[in-house]
Amino acid sequence: MPFDDATCDAVLAHMNDGHRDDSLRIVQAHGHPGATEAEMTGLDEHGGTWHVTEGTAEATLRVGWPDAPVTERAGLRAAVVALHDEAVRRLEAPQDHR
Repeated sequence: MPFDDATCDAVLAHMNDGHRDDSLRIVQAHGHPGATEAEMTGLDEHGGTWHVTEGTAEATLRVGWPDAPVTERAGLRAAVVALHDEAVRRLEAPQDHR
């Protein structure tokens, strides 16, 4: 893994302290549409991991970065933003209910 503990801890703190809504959108768009809470719990060069709460159920969700692998710290912000932007597009797309 190219990221040291300090880098991972900083990203997780940033996401969980200031971007919980962004994390929630990411998990809702990637398999947990009814999620009510999401906490980012890990990351590496291939993607991020979230703890998801959906009602009384809990799950772990792993989502790959859109342009994996991310090998430098500077690329992590862009990877998370790209993942969030993708989530927003998915959530706003009209659903085909045929």
